[in-house]
Amino acid sequence: MLSLNPGTGLLLGIEFARRAVRVATMDASREIVGGVGEAHGPDTPWQARVDIAWRLADTLASGALRSGAPIGIGVGVVGPVGAPDRNPLRTSRHSTVSELLRERFGARVAIDNNTRLAALAETIWGAAAGEQDVLYLRLSHGVGGGLVVAGALHRGAHGRSGEFGHITVEPDGAPCECGGAGCLETVASIGAVLDAYRAAGGTAADVPELMAAVRSGDREAHAVLDRVGAHIGRMLDAVSQAVAPRVIVVGGELVDAGPALMRSIERTLNTRVTGGADGRPAVRPARLGDSGTALGAIAQLVPWPPDASHRPAAATPNAKNVEGTRSTGWPLH
Repeated sequence: MLSLNPGTGLLLGIEFARRAVRVATMDASREIVGGVGEAHGPDTPWQARVDIAWRLADTLASGALRSGAPIGIGVGVVGPVGAPDRNPLRTSRHSTVSELLRERFGARVAIDNNTRLAALAETIWGAAAGEQDVLYLRLSHGVGGGLVVAGALHRGAHGRSGEFGHITVEPDGAPCECGGAGCLETVASIGAVLDAYRAAGGTAADVPELMAAVRSGDREAHAVLDRVGAHIGRMLDAVSQAVAPRVIVVGGELVDAGPALMRSIERTLNTRVTGGADGRPAVRPARLGDSGTALGAIAQLVPWPPDASHRPAAATPNAKNVEGTRSTGWPLH
């Protein structure tokens, strides 16, 4: 009997988020080995981020990286990235990341947008597993997402598909870093939601404190999330009218607010989407948590669908350290 040696053919998925590096690994038998993450400061240089990625990947691979290169590395980064076979849009930052990774790991590198890759992962393993038409939205320090259409990741002509955070929801709203005004990101990003809560009299300094206020029944916290959910619902309605997803997956730290946010999103969608109950997309919270982009980065390297049994373990974000954790978890320290 012949069988694959799972120690060969290692694939890496890496996410370079704004404030963290996350790594996932898959062996030759298409088994997810595990995933880890590490937070860093917003001004951490790229060489240091790549060094973090190497260390985390070598931890997952039990030192195997020191004796041989992986066969491929998928990478998720912030910002638009075009398809690699169509004169891809590349910034100097993307070129720097690719070059540093090739030098450090000695492997080919495939880069795509981080939230778009999370959309792919949620479609393969997560909240929309088995679906063909999926819209994914991430609510974090930025707001973005991705579309899976007829089972394939949609990038758009210039790699800008999924920039839902820059759809206008308040025409006379606050200026956005994209140059527009009243974009969804100006009302639904973590910073915008915390600012709105504090302006209403709340005192939350971060997301955990906001979530604590929600759980305690704080009326202002619930009112802020209700307004944010309504904005999100109207944006999702507009996009749904164009692409008709079967499932909408909402991820990011703000989804920890649970029903306080999700109810408002669903209520807005249910009152606006035409076609009756059968025409409304199902709205589900993301299942893969912080691991989504790293898994999606691996998924872009190999043909899918995989065997359904090769499903990664549930995410456990915000664990305090990597040492001593099992490789099947997804710690972030």
